[in-house]
Amino acid sequence: MDNGVSSPSQVRKFLGSDPRVIAPLILGAVLTHNSEAGPVSVRLTEVEAYMGPRDSEHPDPGSHTFGGPTARNAPMFGPPGFLYVYFTYGMHYCANIVCGPDGSASALLLRAGQIVDGDELAALRRPASKAHKDLASGPARLASALGLTTADSGRDALASPFSLWLPTTPAAAVASGPRVGVAGPGGSTEYPWRFWIEDDPTVSRYKSARPRTRSAAG
Repeated sequence: MDNGVSSPSQVRKFLGSDPRVIAPLILGAVLTHNSEAGPVSVRLTEVEAYMGPRDSEHPDPGSHTFGGPTARNAPMFGPPGFLYVYFTYGMHYCANIVCGPDGSASALLLRAGQIVDGDELAALRRPASKAHKDLASGPARLASALGLTTADSGRDALASPFSLWLPTTPAAAVASGPRVGVAGPGGSTEYPWRFWIEDDPTVSRYKSARPRTRSAAG
């Protein structure tokens, strides 16, 4: 973590671009949450890009913003570098980092990563995990390992108690494909906006969407 880019102004400038461009470049970045219980850091190995509402330049039927702004998705319409955390299936939290210009309503869903600091605390938060590689393998597991809830939605991921270190060099091998668990057109091969580090053991398994009336992702 000592060799990456950590200046909040530089990181925010990086995040102010199109998330589809940012996604493969942010793999290998390290996000830290220094909570009251202690710090946990995760190296990102898998993310998904989400764009804006139906009346935007890049409408995304898989995004929570597709129908327009709501109280829940309001952070996605804000400036880059802030968190959008939502609750799903009545049991899980999932975390996004807002990207793009202020008002563009785009973000990256943090799908998976490797715990690189705070292993014991992450394991305490994830007692069902049987191996270290599973601690943050999947968006709900990642958010849980970092201790994130909807109380963190709208908080700045680039300011205390959070920090984000960008990698100085891109991941050696990055793959892309359809997003996980997104119903309807947004989950099709026309939206290959899931990006992951090839052969990394922490990357989650691909699952198609369950039949439902709305998207469960990003």
